Amino acid sequence: QVQLVESGGGLVQPGGSLRLSCAASGSIFRLNAMGWYRQAPGKQRDLVASISSDGITNYADSVQGRFTISRDNAKSTVYLQMNSLKLEDTAVYYCKTGGPGRPGSWGQGTQVTVSS
Repeated sequence: QVQLVESGGGLVQPGGSLRLSCAASGSIFRLNAMGWYRQAPGKQRDLVASISSDGITNYADSVQGRFTISRDNAKSTVYLQMNSLKLEDTAVYYCKTGGPGRPGSWGQGTQVTVSS
């Protein structure tokens, strides 16, 4: 059974940066695609970025050029570097195993609040 633990969320001003981490255990991490999703209050959970087992990345249009997803297979960890944060980036951010639309395991989420 896969366990995912997100960290790195917090309060940041518009234009600031945060780096989220998601540590995985209980599976062969390097074989799994991974993704970051977010859910704002009253909205559905949407894909932010994904990374395949061989490092191919994909981004939502709203974060393209500002966010970067990466992975460290030796540490079984996936990261989301978020730069130039906007008010509308405020949400709970979740990581998930498996590619977009595929079944997988979810972490508990980490809150990101962008506010002046």
